[in-house]
Amino acid sequence: MAFADLVAAMPAPPDDRAEVRHHPMPVTDGGFTDADRCHWRLTRGPLDVRRAQPLAVTADRMTLGVEHDERARLWVPRFLTPDERPAARLEARARFGAAELPAHEAYEFADADGRVLLFVETYC
Repeated sequence: MAFADLVAAMPAPPDDRAEVRHHPMPVTDGGFTDADRCHWRLTRGPLDVRRAQPLAVTADRMTLGVEHDERARLWVPRFLTPDERPAARLEARARFGAAELPAHEAYEFADADGRVLLFVETYC
């Protein structure tokens, strides 16, 4: 059997799976669409640590780092749960503008409903 025959015999991926689009560079791209299909657009940043710290408490959502999304097969921003946010605030605060790696930079994003996202970019 030829390779082309093997490829032709492979089952097609299911069509019932919703397509999820992500931008691998949210800051550079000026925004991104998350796995829940919410589009976040960049509104400010990089933020001074004096602006980022209170936003870490008041923002509707917060990200820190990335995680691999199996559905999208891409590395995407890692959204924190409410329980993870206090420790993440301390970690991020210690790493804002750090001379050594990993370092963090904070950006503010917003969605169409006016919700605010504190996006913490991690540089390794």
